Amino acid sequence: MDWSFIYNVSASSIIELETVVFCLAAIGINVQFGYTGLLNFGQSAFLGVAAYGMASMVVLVGTPFWVGILVGLVASAVLAVLLGIPTLRLRADYLAIVTIAAAEIIRLLVRSVTLRDYFGGSDGIQDFSGGFFALNPLTADAQYGFGPWRYNGRDAWVLLVGWTIVVLFTLLVFLLMRSPWGRVLKAIREDEDAVRSLGKNVYWFKMQSLLLGAMIGAFAGFIYALGRSAIQPDQFSTNLTFFAYAMLILGGAARVFGPIIGAMIFWFVFQFSDTLLTEAVQAKYITFIDSTQALQVKVVIVGVALMLLMIFRPQGILGDRKEIALDGR
Repeated sequence: MDWSFIYNVSASSIIELETVVFCLAAIGINVQFGYTGLLNFGQSAFLGVAAYGMASMVVLVGTPFWVGILVGLVASAVLAVLLGIPTLRLRADYLAIVTIAAAEIIRLLVRSVTLRDYFGGSDGIQDFSGGFFALNPLTADAQYGFGPWRYNGRDAWVLLVGWTIVVLFTLLVFLLMRSPWGRVLKAIREDEDAVRSLGKNVYWFKMQSLLLGAMIGAFAGFIYALGRSAIQPDQFSTNLTFFAYAMLILGGAARVFGPIIGAMIFWFVFQFSDTLLTEAVQAKYITFIDSTQALQVKVVIVGVALMLLMIFRPQGILGDRKEIALDGR
């Protein structure tokens, strides 16, 4: 087996586009779930609405991509408000049910034949990232980086912008959660009745948390779309949300760096398992499965690893057991 190839592919995955996207998605969930106790199982919907809002404005209307970003942000905010109004006064599980249903509804709508002229159906939308790459100061054909982390100018620009956004939102969450506003969110997670008895508008604070997490998720959708220069409905399935939750819990809920650490480790293990099994099958070290089946075994391995994590360290790498204990009211 080519161990050098396995190492390079696995190591490069630590900072690649998918890691950036899941970092942002998990940071948004961390604000909602980790700090406020909101069970949002529809984070993929906010990514999808933002990405399609931007792409459709550029392709169908012909606006600059930054106008599409504004439209995507507004669409994500409107969706958060629409989902929050009927659910945030109820128990946590109602929000979970509504958000996961909304995510599937939105995915099926944009891939429907009826709306194909607007959203491209199952083929999605392409050719909308020209304005973004026109801002690229790097030479497209040049190579940047070192070791396994070498990228052409186009990919390096995407990663530079993506990780800059990750750093900015991490700093924002760090500052907010040490402010009076953030302390109210943590108090709501622990005992919202006590917070309400102190005169705080619990409903409004929950709505703000849901909105902030949705906005962070929207930027994940933008980076995902611009980095791939194409979007397709099934990219925003519920698996995206559940993967983001797994990364958050792996890194540690209600910890500023939890989503980042979790996303890097998760994606490294995911890519390492994939590459190792594929190489082992091709080298005939493993003969009872083929390359296609190896992809399924990879998912099993990652799933078993997550199960062991939840058994022996449910709080994650940086977390505290109390941070994932929800009040079921």
